[in-house]
Amino acid sequence: MSVLMPYFWPCFAIGLVVGVIIGVFAFHKWPSRKRNIALGIGAVVAVCLALVWHGPLGAADRFTATVEKTARTGLDYYETPNIQGRLHRHPLSRTLVLTGKPATDFQRTELARLFSMLPGVSKAQWGNDPPGTPLMVEGGAIAVLGFLFGLLLAYLIELHRRYNAQWNW
Repeated sequence: MSVLMPYFWPCFAIGLVVGVIIGVFAFHKWPSRKRNIALGIGAVVAVCLALVWHGPLGAADRFTATVEKTARTGLDYYETPNIQGRLHRHPLSRTLVLTGKPATDFQRTELARLFSMLPGVSKAQWGNDPPGTPLMVEGGAIAVLGFLFGLLLAYLIELHRRYNAQWNW
């Protein structure tokens, strides 16, 4: 199983649940202005809950520990104990920063290439070049995507309710 699934799947599920709940209320005979306010509040709530998942609930720490442990295992396998691999922090991103003294230039380029393929790592680099997208921004974007899918499900529920409401048994 991928390292990313335990981090991103709950963010998507948070957005999905919030989207369905807000959407069921918003699509059920609310005026346009009130509906737009509810949808905006729902999107903000989904992102805030994803950020709570990222920080206080410890998903980012678990993700970081797993990726860095995998990097350390790989470095030990390639017999390079003088090189360390850590995820870029401040803000936390999926960029693996390699530090230490490689033996050759070939080793330097190949380690960066190999460790870019680790699950959960977007790229590996030497030194402090600009990092990639912060992990909490990626989690918030996944929550918004889940929110949109939740709104789609809520809209389909409302269409089904309206269709069944036309029948008088």
